[in-house]
Amino acid sequence: MSVACRAPHRIDSSSHRRSRAVLFTAGAAVAALALTACSSGGVSGGSGNTNFVAGSDGIATVKKGDRKPNPSLDGETLDGKKLDITKAYKGKIVVINVWGSWCAPCRAEAPNFVKLAKETKSKGVEFVGINTRDPERSPAISFEKQHKVPYPSLYDPTGKLMLRFPQGSLNPNAIPSTLVVDRDGKIAARAQQPLSEEKLRKMIDPVLAEK
Repeated sequence: MSVACRAPHRIDSSSHRRSRAVLFTAGAAVAALALTACSSGGVSGGSGNTNFVAGSDGIATVKKGDRKPNPSLDGETLDGKKLDITKAYKGKIVVINVWGSWCAPCRAEAPNFVKLAKETKSKGVEFVGINTRDPERSPAISFEKQHKVPYPSLYDPTGKLMLRFPQGSLNPNAIPSTLVVDRDGKIAARAQQPLSEEKLRKMIDPVLAEK
């Protein structure tokens, strides 16, 4: 066989190996998220220097000068609308809650999120959810109706949005997880556990007080 005939075969083989490697990496990351589902999570924010302080209450915080930008998080909400968190909430404090309708701790914390979302909206705080690992929308939509959730949730059944968080950031790698993003679009705090009203306020209030 001539070289010309063998070359395409080598290129295809290499391309195939690269494709399998990419799929394996993405699959491993999603699997890692699944393994930590409905757990309290750890104190690590991923590889790299996060410069965060992990409190005994399970809340990790970062000084203003050391914070990392929140990645671009966009897609379709549970009700079929397009949402780009960065563009829609520019200049706002954003509370991001990663949840699933199948997750008992998510159900337990939902009333606290609903209450504070209503209380803090006039202060410039926006809440948004990321619904993950729900293979269909209907259970998640029922969850929102049951708890009268007033804010939107991006629909992310395979956890792809979680892969956008860079190394060295306070990335959410458990379900539930909650992030507070400051007015500059940087991650100020993270919790990887169900939150009481008191703990949720503890995450939001210091960022509200910043000038």
